[in-house]
Amino acid sequence: MTTTTTRPGALVTGAGRGLGRAIAELLADRGHLVMVTDLSGEAASAAAAEIGRGALWAEVDVREHTQVARARDELIAAAGSLKVWVNNAGVLVTGPAWEQSEELRKLHLDVNALGTINGTVAAIDAMRGGAGPGPGGHIINIASLAGISAVPGEAVYAASKHAVMGFSSSTVADLRLAGVKNIDISCVCPDGIWTPMLYDKLEDPQAALSFSGVLLQPEDVVKAVGKVLDKPRPVTAIPHWRGAIARLGAAFPRLGSSALPLLAAQGRRVQKKLLRTNGPARR
Repeated sequence: MTTTTTRPGALVTGAGRGLGRAIAELLADRGHLVMVTDLSGEAASAAAAEIGRGALWAEVDVREHTQVARARDELIAAAGSLKVWVNNAGVLVTGPAWEQSEELRKLHLDVNALGTINGTVAAIDAMRGGAGPGPGGHIINIASLAGISAVPGEAVYAASKHAVMGFSSSTVADLRLAGVKNIDISCVCPDGIWTPMLYDKLEDPQAALSFSGVLLQPEDVVKAVGKVLDKPRPVTAIPHWRGAIARLGAAFPRLGSSALPLLAAQGRRVQKKLLRTNGPARR
């Protein structure tokens, strides 16, 4: 494939639907040539067609680095550059760790953590010039408030998101120690988002914490991603006050644990209300 545009390239994983698709559209609106990737090639193709503006698509399993790198190379060949990479692909299955199968525990870590690592490494290779033109760019990792503090009912998911946070901050430190100052890595940590990931969780008490705060719409997170693109920062919690509570709970685990039953009860009340109203009202 030969270069067909001078628009800066941007790639989003898990972009066939939901939040990832909305972020891909934001990047297209900002003038990027977007590569939409998803485990479902059909979903990726449909999303790219809806986004338009020459958007590319690829069927990618983020657990496989070779597939991630192949999509990156196709985008660079078409756009001539890679300036933004968003690791959004993720899975969430609730329940105590001891009730989940080994296969399910591995799925969380492989998709959420290893998938983010694979994407970040692929992006850095290009942004440093090792697998593309370089130099520089911005990597945004969609983490979660579950990456900051304890979340009962979502322990393995929380472990995978804590891994994302630790990996991201450590990799930034490695880049700076290597003298690389033009690659930023930002973690975006939203509260529960009303996307397909939560649609089937209204009757799941193990998911109560995801409903205990502000149930975000995808556009709320997209707006925050836009701000981070304009002004990179290591961690952005959405909303900020929930991030402050999560950090407080992490700093004082005993205090945080004592508050969790209250938050879970609040989340269950919200779940029951949403069942009655068929989902949240659009803001």
